Amino acid sequence: MGELRDGTDMDDTGIYARESAALGRAVQIGVASGRVISVSFPESVPEDAESDHPLLDRVFDYVGGAEDDFEDVAVALTVPTEQRRVLDAVRNVPPGETVSVELLARAAGLDADDEGDLATVREALSENPTPIFVPDHRVRDASGATPPDVAERLRAVE
Repeated sequence: MGELRDGTDMDDTGIYARESAALGRAVQIGVASGRVISVSFPESVPEDAESDHPLLDRVFDYVGGAEDDFEDVAVALTVPTEQRRVLDAVRNVPPGETVSVELLARAAGLDADDEGDLATVREALSENPTPIFVPDHRVRDASGATPPDVAERLRAVE
């Protein structure tokens, strides 16, 4: 279950973080049973975080300009069904492209003319537990869980 396309075993559990000079902050990844459960961008590396993980290596390569769509990375999304559909749809937005909230709503099977459905899209993006792997930075007219300065950098490298 937990093997990445490069053959790396992901059947581990823990918090991993490393300082990113390119982002001006740390990148922290939470993994449980081989699935990414959280990604955050704290100001500094938490004391209890390990620094060595293959996904951190890939994220740092990606931030440095390497191409990676992360589609082989298993994420555990414990969100309501409609929000899951939105986040799954975001994973299908190719690197280097951006979409509007309305287009994302349609891709998730929601009504782009319904304010309630658009609010669901915005809420899903703002509460996204796994930015980068669920690339909310690719939605141009909504705030995601990725901090604005990090989202700008991620769009620039793509």
